[in-house]
Amino acid sequence: MNQKIKRRIRIKAHIRTRVAGTAERPRLSVFRSNAQIYAQVIDDRKGVTLASASSLSIKDKITKTEKAAQVGKAIAVAAKEAGVEQVVFDRNGYLYHGRVKQLADAAREAGLKF
Repeated sequence: MNQKIKRRIRIKAHIRTRVAGTAERPRLSVFRSNAQIYAQVIDDRKGVTLASASSLSIKDKITKTEKAAQVGKAIAVAAKEAGVEQVVFDRNGYLYHGRVKQLADAAREAGLKF
């Protein structure tokens, strides 16, 4: 495992000591790989994923940040269908910049509160 991944895992562990999802306010967790981005709305008390969205289904020739924005809108719609209005944001050790920020901004614009 390289230094960058070790650093992200260490930061992630620190974040997770303070960020936890409940039934009233679940956790919006973001994972990004080199090519894709994924988002889940999770109730940590029950250990259940309430909604999810990813860029795997997007076949358009667009940039990765534009894909992240589409995933942000999709996760907001899926969360609202599951009855979730407010979430707590979990950046999963990634910097709040670029694709992660784009996903968060798009989810906020689509009506998710955090």
